[in-house]
Amino acid sequence: MTGPGTLRFSLIVPARNEAAYLPRLLDSVTEARHHYRGGADAVEIIVADNCSTDDTAEIARQRGCRVAQAEKRVIGAVRNAGARAARGEVLAFVDADTRIHPETFNAIDERLRSGRVIAGATGIMFERLSLGIALSGILFLPLVWVTGFDVGVVFCRRADFTTIGGYREDVLFAEDIHFLMALRRLGRARGQRLARALS
Repeated sequence: MTGPGTLRFSLIVPARNEAAYLPRLLDSVTEARHHYRGGADAVEIIVADNCSTDDTAEIARQRGCRVAQAEKRVIGAVRNAGARAARGEVLAFVDADTRIHPETFNAIDERLRSGRVIAGATGIMFERLSLGIALSGILFLPLVWVTGFDVGVVFCRRADFTTIGGYREDVLFAEDIHFLMALRRLGRARGQRLARALS
């Protein structure tokens, strides 16, 4: 288990003008931290603020999050900026307009400690829903079934993140797919796989 004062998780939240949604995500993160068997202090939250013009950064600071500034307007670059500020052994990424399950950190820990999993995701609970989000979800489902890719809290070990070079910054969308594909290739060489942390 994680010892006192050891940071096991860095949860990274890329955000641009997410003041309306960030508090609900952070409420769910607080609950999950307190459920974590390694202790709430083993989890840090980093909000990677992408030039917000609302109160996103201030809300993050008031809620005890660290704020990393991300200037480049590419989502992969924003995720990478958060990762550069992270101190945890495990990096986890989640969008600001979602909520996480209370058992998120325990479930990820269980998957990674088995040694058979290189990375994965948890599935998702959206805070906002639109026709575009719904259609994206429908289109994404076959990919989940065929490849094991998923959305939600995407996680990996910091060392593996460094090995693959993090998220691509030369693509405007589907950066998470490229990221998981790179991790899957790395894992295959070790006999590891992608996994969903929460069923």
